[in-house]
Formats: sequence, structure tokens, C-alpha cells
Amino acid sequence: MILGTTQALRDDGTPATLAGGRLRALLTALALRPGRVVTADALIDDVWDGDPPAGATGALQALIGRLRRALGHDAVGSVEGGYRLEAAPDDVDLYRFERLAEEGARALADGDPVKAAGLLGDALALWRGPALADLPDRGTAAVRSEALRRDAQRLRLTAELDLGRSGAVLPELAELAAAHPLDEPLRALHIRALRAAGRTADALAAYESVRRDLADQLGADPSPELRALHAELLNPGPLPGDSWPPAGPARGRGPGPGSREGRTPGGRTQNGRPSAGRGTSGRSGQGRDGAAPAADGSGHGAAAHPGGSRSAPGNGRVRLTSFVGREAELAAVRGDLERARLVTITGPGGTGKTRLSQETGDLVGGRWKDGVWYAELAPVSDPRTLPEAVISSLGLRETLLHAGGATEAALAVETKSKDPARQLADYCASRSLLLVLDNCEHVIDAAAALAEQLLAACPDVSVLATSREPLGVPGELVRPLDPLPDPTALRLLADRGAAARPGFSTEEDPVACAELCRRLDGLPLAIELAAARLRSLSPRQLADRLDDRFRLLTGGSRTLLPRQQTLRAVVDWSWDLLEPAERILLRRLAVFRGGWTLEAVEAVCADPSPAPPPGTPGAVPGPDRIDPLDAAALLSSLVDKSLVLAEVTDDGVRHRMLETIAEYAAERLDGSGERPAVERRHLTYFREYVRTADPMLRGGGGAGQLVWLERLEREHENLRAALRRAVELGDEQEALILVLSCSWFWEIRNYLSERRHWPKAVAALGPDPFAAPPALEPLDRGPLDDPPPLEGERLLEARRWVRIEDMASFEGESEWWQDPHLVAVGEALIATYPPHLPQSARFPGIMRPYGAFFSGDFERLHELMNQTVGSCRAHNRQWELAFALQLRAKINNDVTERLGDSLADIAESRRLFQRLGDEWGTAETLSAEAEAASNGGDWTHAAECCREGIALARKIGSHQHVPVLMVRMGEALYNAGQEEEGERLLREGVDSAELYIAAGEGAGFYGRVVLAGVLARRGALEEALGLVDEAVAVSAGGGAGVPGFIKGMLHAMRGFLIGKLGEPVTGLAMVTEGVEELIRHPLAHVITPRLAIMLAPGVVELLTDLATREDSATDGAGPRNEARARRAVLMLNANARLRPAVMPPAEKREMADAERRLRAYLTDAGFEAAYAEGDGISVEEAVALMRDVD
Repeated sequence: MILGTTQALRDDGTPATLAGGRLRALLTALALRPGRVVTADALIDDVWDGDPPAGATGALQALIGRLRRALGHDAVGSVEGGYRLEAAPDDVDLYRFERLAEEGARALADGDPVKAAGLLGDALALWRGPALADLPDRGTAAVRSEALRRDAQRLRLTAELDLGRSGAVLPELAELAAAHPLDEPLRALHIRALRAAGRTADALAAYESVRRDLADQLGADPSPELRALHAELLNPGPLPGDSWPPAGPARGRGPGPGSREGRTPGGRTQNGRPSAGRGTSGRSGQGRDGAAPAADGSGHGAAAHPGGSRSAPGNGRVRLTSFVGREAELAAVRGDLERARLVTITGPGGTGKTRLSQETGDLVGGRWKDGVWYAELAPVSDPRTLPEAVISSLGLRETLLHAGGATEAALAVETKSKDPARQLADYCASRSLLLVLDNCEHVIDAAAALAEQLLAACPDVSVLATSREPLGVPGELVRPLDPLPDPTALRLLADRGAAARPGFSTEEDPVACAELCRRLDGLPLAIELAAARLRSLSPRQLADRLDDRFRLLTGGSRTLLPRQQTLRAVVDWSWDLLEPAERILLRRLAVFRGGWTLEAVEAVCADPSPAPPPGTPGAVPGPDRIDPLDAAALLSSLVDKSLVLAEVTDDGVRHRMLETIAEYAAERLDGSGERPAVERRHLTYFREYVRTADPMLRGGGGAGQLVWLERLEREHENLRAALRRAVELGDEQEALILVLSCSWFWEIRNYLSERRHWPKAVAALGPDPFAAPPALEPLDRGPLDDPPPLEGERLLEARRWVRIEDMASFEGESEWWQDPHLVAVGEALIATYPPHLPQSARFPGIMRPYGAFFSGDFERLHELMNQTVGSCRAHNRQWELAFALQLRAKINNDVTERLGDSLADIAESRRLFQRLGDEWGTAETLSAEAEAASNGGDWTHAAECCREGIALARKIGSHQHVPVLMVRMGEALYNAGQEEEGERLLREGVDSAELYIAAGEGAGFYGRVVLAGVLARRGALEEALGLVDEAVAVSAGGGAGVPGFIKGMLHAMRGFLIGKLGEPVTGLAMVTEGVEELIRHPLAHVITPRLAIMLAPGVVELLTDLATREDSATDGAGPRNEARARRAVLMLNANARLRPAVMPPAEKREMADAERRLRAYLTDAGFEAAYAEGDGISVEEAVALMRDVD
């Protein structure tokens, strides 16, 4: 959003954090060209306004990285020569504004002011402040946008005037005219509005003001349009469009009984006698919004037709507040009334059904010669009196009282003896009118019967009803009214907030205001009640107190009906209208989180038959019961009554409640005493749901892995709630099954916080299962194969599993093998699952090789891995075999002589995963194959494997794996010769990694190291050093997943970069220090040889630089430099022979350049002699040479 302070919204509607003016300027510059490439030079010019910093390209790249972290890794693409915001024009508010404004202008030109006003209102609502506010130089683009905004304002105001809403737009027009005194079309609109409102004197004064302004400031006369308008003011006559259509006879009828010309229902007779015109509320015609009747006594308020002088039959009331939004709904209801004679607007309380019906009546009233008549039914307490209430609303009693003709007199005589509904039907039979029945829900049957009778007997009568449920009459067209969308809700909050506290703007705290509107479900009444609180509370204070919304949101307008003066009263009204069984269901639905299905309702909210004995878990105390066979009908009834929302998904219908209704239902559940029992049912249902879903995540079942992943995603809030209750209750067995069943879903979908928190919390509920020696007895069924209770060895198995899950997410000192407890558990894990036991071939037994990691016994890793693969084969566990094979392949990838075995394991694993339908597993095998191909020098194939793996990971929502694969793909492409594309992917991988995991983990850490090497090779040494310093900072801070030996590697890398920046002696000393740190590490015998050899190319380069620099022959260091050169040759030999993977092309070029310079320095013979000395050198000897390179 760039119409105001630059913002970006996430998919859930919350704003992304864009800290810093330059970051917002960058997004603005990209958003001005959505989906198009913007060159780096153009972006630098836009962001720094022609005054770029030193290293502007690096600074821009850093900003791009920050922007990706804020918006998502896919939001900004890197292409040759620049960057591109991956968005369509309509995703940017500026271009959405232009489209809506153009469509609105076209609608106005086509003679549809309703559509035009809606489109132009939506367009202008997108503006939150000056266009492109965060660009240092807003330039011509901002000027053009502001001009288009002014045009749209003029067109919208024109449409409003065409609709007769002069009174509503006059304040805005006066303000605009004062701000833009030389804008003649705008001034003309202002004068037109004054004239339409009946303020001719003010219109003449406004003309004189504009004439004087033009003369004084421009020396010009008013335009022809203004002069013509002035002439019309001086010679007033009928104004086009300012009178109602003439009242002709009803379609196909002449005047019938009681239809004498000049008489209207409840209005004035020809002799001028007025009717009382009272509504049923007893407030002299006041409506829900407290509006008084019109001054002329007709009951038709000026706000209903703000043009002022229109006289139309009806009893519409003045509204004292503006009508915000709902343009699309207004047009829809208008269209509905053209297609059906009965239209019912339905929706929850407080959604604005009444106001929409009033605005609709104002808009369409001219279609019925006898006007629009409103019957407010809220005060009707006895359904039998509903027809009489409608008669009173039409002023029919008073009309009969002053009967001026025989027909009326005859009707008056019959009043006492005749059925009121029949009397009303007879009266309306010859009339053409729209009857608005407002608030039908509490007298729904009576309202339906009356509507059906009127429609059958009165062919020229239409009915517009508002209700929280449909009337259920044949031919009824139901128009559900949803809560306001976020932008319109914000507009309403801004409008009502400014009325409550002058000067208020949602811009003072846009995040809090957006939260208010979202948590209040976009309900207009709730937002208006909240706006009233802005007199004494800030938006943030108000948002922070919404957990107690029913106490907070009180004190609505005193002129509203009592049921609308507080939020609680609005919901109480709906509750009181429910049948007893509906109330039971509604309150029980409060246990759900994030929605539910019908199946869940039947299991959780219905009562089993026969009733279980008291005290049984899930047995509800008291007599209130719901038959399972009635659950579907009751749920449908709550949907019909607008208390539950139904949403159709690809997987069936899902239901939810608005947050306000859910909080109310929760209070009712608390008061019923049923909460513990219903929560127990909820826990039981979702424990079984996820327990039986867990095998499907490994490709089992007909629905497919992705379908079950999406189902668990939809139910994740319910699963969290069930697990939280189990832990709070101390119910270990329920908690064990829930957490273990969720663990694989969390792994695939990267729910890190859950994986780190819940296993620890659940493990604490029971004793340490590794404290006693294992039984070593065969166990044919695992902890998740059956529902609880868990007994004996199966309970121990579950406890061991959750402990291993907790250890797998260990967040302490990254050298976990130094933690005595973890070492002991690692050893116990190895001892508990010997390969002959069937439980060694399923979770948690297949985690046995991890015992080597936990205990630090890395030398046993290959043996344990081989045993696990053998156990899976022996016990015919296909998925577990595929898992173990890909895990063994990843371990073997690090050993050159085992690459062939690794590729064989990968091929078998992929076949198994594909046969099972496990796309997660297939993606993992592609990752393993990419690593093996890279180590073998087939970088093109490695990149292709990564590409396929990325597509699969994204498909199943395993997004945390994408950055890892992206970094590997970038490295592979770089090594394959596609250096620019490789660097781009490396940057994207590093940036996107931070969206899923901490900066010190996985792709974020490894990607920085690889990218630093790429940058160093192309001479961007400062940026490379910055990346290494970031990695050093993470390592020094104990970042999760960064073992201590990495610190030595990073120190050596810093030394290399500092040496290349001009301090080779210092750099070499730092390399030596880094190698020493590696040697001192407890696992030096395992990891030092491989890692240290990776440092050899850097040592060669620095030694060569020192030995061959220009001043080396004159600084007295000749012999020393010759020794350095010979040492460099030895390291060249060691690197070529001992490195664990094929040397990439870039490194080959660097080593070839070093060889050329060393040959020039030592002569070919000297070089060959030194090289031969290294032929027999071992890894340990090579490491020793690097410890003493100077």
C-alpha cells in the first residue's frame, strides 16, 4: 500500500513490519512497477534520491534481503539487471484505485450513479495519506496520483448528488471547496449541492465567492458552466432528477377502493389533514438510530432524500450518521428487489441490516407509487399483534379515522370485527408499495405468515425484511449480510471515532485500529460502540481490553433501542430467541478453536444414548441433552439464525463463530457447569482424530498425504487446545498420544515452537523411562496403534518417544554430547532397541542411530545406521526402511568412498516413498541426491534435484526445507558455471531461511558461509566479511544448531578475508588460530581432518600472496617467502589429493592461478620438487602444516 505511509499486508491481513524509511522507500519504488523489472541503478536513485552511499550495490542488496524477510522470500524476485516485486497491479492500492476510479467514471457515464458511487467510494477509501509518502522525491508520479484522486472525488460527489444525497455530501464539498478555491468543477458541485438542499441563498453566495476568487487570483471570469448554474439560481424552476416519479395507478389497475388520488398510506389527504405517522416504538417516529421525523410532519426525513424538497409517500426517518461502505450490498439488494417480491436481509446482530434496509428504501422508493413504509417489529412482544403493529406503522388507523370517502368509512366500520391481517391485505391490495419488515427474528412465524398473505393478495406490494434467519416463505430471496471487510470497517471506525473525539485518525495507531476491527469481527454496531470509547481510551488501550468486550462496549446512543445500547444486549437478544436445544449447542460450541465440522459437533456436543453414569469422563451433569440425530438440524438452525457461519471448503463444509459470539457462548458454557465434560469430549475426539491421521501423513490412506496435512492444518487450533487441556489436567496418557501424533505434522510443517515446547511439557508429566534397564521384550504394537489406556511396555515406549522428541529439539549448549544427561539417554537409546526387536523398526526405535549423536559416540554411527536399515528390512517396515535409507545416504554422502552406496540407498528410498505416496520423503531423497551429486562433481544434476525437491516441498507446505534446497541449488549452479543465477539463489535462500528458522540454523548459517566464498571470488570482500561476521555473531551467541567447532572454521575464514583485504600476515595468523581451535575440540578426531582440509585453498592463496608480492625481494624476507612458497605448494598437493569432494571449477581456477605464480617464483623445477614432497602427506600432517604456516 503506497497511498499513504507505505505498508504491506500479510495473507491474514496483518501489516508486515517495515522498519526504516529506506526499506519503505524501496518497497514503494518496486510497487510503482509491480511485476516489472526495476534496474538496480533506478532503485538506488529512488531510495537515496541521487545521493547513493559508497558501496551502493551492496547496500541495495542488504535492503532487498531485509524486504524479503519482512514480506516473504517469494515477494521480491531477482532477475538479470535488477529486481521485481512479484505482484499484480491490483495487489497495489495505487493501481487498484486507478482501476476502481475508471470503472466508477464509466458507470457514471452509463447512467448508473449507484454503482458509480460504490466504486468511487471504494477507490477513495484506499487513500490513507499522501501518495508515495516514503519516497524521498515523490516527483511527477505523486502529482499525477493526487490529480486522479481529485477527479475521483468530484465524480463520486456527482454520483451522490445524482442520488439525491446533497445533505450527506455538503460538509465534504464545503471542505474541498475551501481547500481548492480555484477548482471550478468542484465549486460548481458545491453550488449544485446547496441548491438541491434548498439553500438557494447560500448557493448564490458560493457563486459570488468563486467569482471573486477567480477575479482576484487569476483575473478571469467564471466558466460557462458556472455562469449557467448562476442563471438557474436566479430563475429557479423544476430541476432535472429532483422530483419523484409521478404517482400513477397500480400496474394494470385503475384507482380502487380507498385509493383516491392525492391520498397516501399514513400521509396527508388532499384536504391537508395529517396522519399521526407514528411507528410502533412509541417514540414519535424515531427509528433505531434515534432520528426524528421530518419537519414537514410527513414522517419522511431529509436524510432519506437529502436533496431536500422531494416529496414521496412513506415514513422513512432521518438518519443522523453517515452511511459508510456497503455500496456493493446496496446495489445487490436493489437488484434483488427487481427479481423477487420478498427479499430478506439476514445476518448476526449488529451487522447493519436495518440501516441497509433504510438506505435501500431511499434508493428504490420511486419504483412504488405509494412509497416505502417501514414497520419496526422489535417492540412487538406478542406475535398475534404483529399485523396491528404494521397497520400502525402505515398510519392506517389514523387514515381511517379521518376517512373522507365511502370505502374508507366502510373499512373503519369493519375495523373492530375484521382480522387485522385481512384488513391490511384489503387495504394494500390496490396499492403499489414496498413494505419493510424490520427485525422479524423474534416473531418469525407471524412475520412469515403476514408476508405470504400480503404477497398473495397484493400483486403490487413487495416486502423487504430484515431478520437473523430467513422467513421461509415460497419465493423468498435471502441476502446474507456479512460483517464489514477490513478496509470498510476501518473507514467506519475513522468516521465514528472522529465524531467521538475530534481529530481522531486511524493513522495514529493503524495496527491497533486494524486489530480492533478484526477482533470485533467487522460488526458495525460493535465498532460504533468501540469508537465511543475513544473519547477516553487510545486504540491500543481499547484493543488490549477486548477480552472483556461485553463489559467494555456499553454506552451506545441513548436513542437506540435498549437491545442495541450494549454489545451484550445485542447478543442476549439472539440468545433469548433460541430454542432450549439450540442454546445448549451454541454454548457447547465454545470449546472449539478455529472452527469445526459436523462430525466434530456430533461427537463433542451431542450426548450419547443411553447416558453414561455420573462421573464418567465426558458425562454432562444435569438434564440438558442433545440427541446425536438432532445435532445436524440444530447446527443448521444456528446457521440460519446467523449465530454460526458455514464455509464450503474443498473438503466439505466447515463452521465457525464470530469472535464476539464465541466469547458470549463461552460465558454461557461456564455458567452451565458443563465445561469440564464438554472439554473432555473435545480432547477425546481430537486425540482420536490426530492419532488416526498420523499414518496418513506417511502416504497411507486413499485421501492422500496432502489432504491430511491440510485437514490437520485446519484443525491445528483444536489440537493445540486439546493438548493444552491434557497437560493442564495432568492427564499423561492423553497428552502423550496427542503430542506424539502431532509430532510428524509439526516436523513437516515446521511448527518449531510446538516441537520445542510440548514434548518437554508432556515428558515432565511422567517418570524418566530411561532410568531403569530396558525389558528388551518384543512389542508388536506401538503407542499410537490403539487408543488409551497405555499399559506396561507400551506406556514406557510412549514415554521414551516423547523424551527423544524433546532431545531432538534440545536448545542448550550446542555440544550436546557434553551434557551428561543427554549422553546417558543416548547410550540408553542404543541399548533399548537392539535390531532383533520389532520396535527397533518403528518410532522411536528407528531413532537409535541418534544415540550416537547424543552420546558423542560418532564412530558407531555407521554401524548403528546399518543395523537400523537391516531391522526395517527384517520386520518389513516399508516406510521406516525408506526413511532409514535416505538417512544413511546423507551420512554416507560425507565420505567420498561411500558415494556409490549412498546413491544406491537414495534410489531405493525414493522408489519406496513414491510407491507409498509420500511426497515429503521423495523431497528428502532429492535433497540427499543433490548433495551426493555435488560431492561427486555433477553440479548440473544436483541443481535439477534441488529444483524438483523445491517444487515438492512447496506443494506439501514443507516450506522450511525450501531455503536449504535453494542454497544447495545456488551453490550447485555457481559451480556449474551459472555464477550469477547461483549467487541470486544463494541470497534468496539466506533471506528466506530466516522466515522459518533462527538465523543460526540450517540454510541461514550455511548459506552465509557459501555466499561469502562466492563474493570473495568476485572481489566483494567487504560484503563477504560482513556475512562471515554475522555467522560469527550467531555462533558466539550459542545459536541453535551451531556446534562449537564451527567457531574455529569461521575464525579461519575471517583470517582469509582479512588477508585478501591487504593484511596477509594477520590473516594467516588468524587461520592458524582457527585450526588450533578445531584441534582442541572434543570431537577433533572425527571432524577436524575433513573441515581443516576445506581451509587449504585459502591457506594456499594467502601464502602465495605473501611470497609473490612485489616488495618481497626488497624487504629482507626473501628466505622466509621462499619457505612460504614451498609450504603453499605442499598445501596445493594436499588439497588436490585429500579434499573429500570434487574440486569446483572456481576453486580449480584459483589453484591454477596460485600454481602459475608459484612456478614463476620457484621456477618449474623448484615447484615440481616441492610438489613431490607432498605426495605422501597425510590428512593429519596437512593439518599440522596449517597450524604453522608462517
